[in-house]
Amino acid sequence: MSNETLDTLKPMQTLHEGLLGSLSLGFSDDRGTTRLTRREHFGPLLVQKPLYPEGERCCHAIVVHPPGGIAGGDMLRLSVNVAEGAQALLSTPGAAKWYRANGRVAQQQVELQGHAGAVIEWLPQETIIFDHADAVLETNVSLHPEARYIGCEILCFGRTASGERFTQGKVRQRYAVHVGGKLLWLEQGTLLANSATMNGPLGLAGHTVCASLLCVGAPPQRDLIDAVRAAIAPLAEPGAQFGATQMKSLLMVRYLGDRSEVARQVMMAAWKVLRPALLGRESNALRIWMT
Repeated sequence: MSNETLDTLKPMQTLHEGLLGSLSLGFSDDRGTTRLTRREHFGPLLVQKPLYPEGERCCHAIVVHPPGGIAGGDMLRLSVNVAEGAQALLSTPGAAKWYRANGRVAQQQVELQGHAGAVIEWLPQETIIFDHADAVLETNVSLHPEARYIGCEILCFGRTASGERFTQGKVRQRYAVHVGGKLLWLEQGTLLANSATMNGPLGLAGHTVCASLLCVGAPPQRDLIDAVRAAIAPLAEPGAQFGATQMKSLLMVRYLGDRSEVARQVMMAAWKVLRPALLGRESNALRIWMT
């Protein structure tokens, strides 16, 4: 594979009568500059160009899905490899929308791999699950023990601003993190509309928005988690639940409420505290999240 950026466009195909989009990215360190050295896309999933809003050390990439929504039968695959010493931040230009299933399952697979000294930040905007959607969301993170990772996820069930609730449908999730080949974190489950999981106190407790920020590689220090809790405490609306927990090198921030904009604020407030501690980098506001 050449060190030059590859940009391969192939014609769109269908899989089970749905669009198939795949994107494979590779980031490499070039004497202190992180370069996008691999970019292969198939179908409607791509990155237009690498960005450097905070200098050459960290490369930002905006993952674009031009159709804007995922319908029943669609499958999207994103694969990211960050080489030794490289730093990459990936986000999306807007919310992902999962439409009515029409009897077919829609799927998304995200594979993130970080080598020694690598940094991966996966900060997509929110995912909106429409009524009658049938979605499978899978994220697999594989890290070298000296790599660092921050990943964010915001799920919105139904378009509550339009008066639509998530009354029928299904969401299956699997989120796994391996460090040094060993499983560090595994979270998986199925959310059925109008089920005990959605409405009960051990699930979403009737709320419509849940969010999480997972950090791997954070040093276990009491001052850090206290700073995170202090940053997010003033933001959550009445009735919402939030918290932060640290288990050795893993730190998780959770939000459970009913407003996606508040979830975004909570996640970004936590990120602004954690990023300097975890990565040694300032946490300037992500402009793409404000468009």
